[in-house]
Amino acid sequence: MGKTEGRSKEWHAHVTALTIAPEYRRLGLARKMMDDFESVGDSENCHFVDLFVRPSNVLAVKLYRNLGYSVYRTVRGYYSGSKGAEENAWDMRKPLKSDKWKQSVRQDGEKVIVEPEDTYF
Repeated sequence: MGKTEGRSKEWHAHVTALTIAPEYRRLGLARKMMDDFESVGDSENCHFVDLFVRPSNVLAVKLYRNLGYSVYRTVRGYYSGSKGAEENAWDMRKPLKSDKWKQSVRQDGEKVIVEPEDTYF
């Protein structure tokens, strides 16, 4: 599901993938898995949890927003698509307990556009 990475104020828990089979959706499993992962991040003194999601994945974006995540930045052309088309990603974050001043999040992150090579920690 994820890993911890980064240094100093960028020490965080990163969700690599979260997939729930269609027949098990709407049972609260994604919320439970995210809650558990956030608890691991807190126990490791991470400052935030982050994940990358396609803005077109409306259901996932809605889930993450309902869990308290917000867009930190837009990563231009992060996903490759069919026939060479690219799609941006949203880097969504949720501050954890060690980020008392919520420095890991920002307002209007959709407007902050970076290149994929600028996303390494």
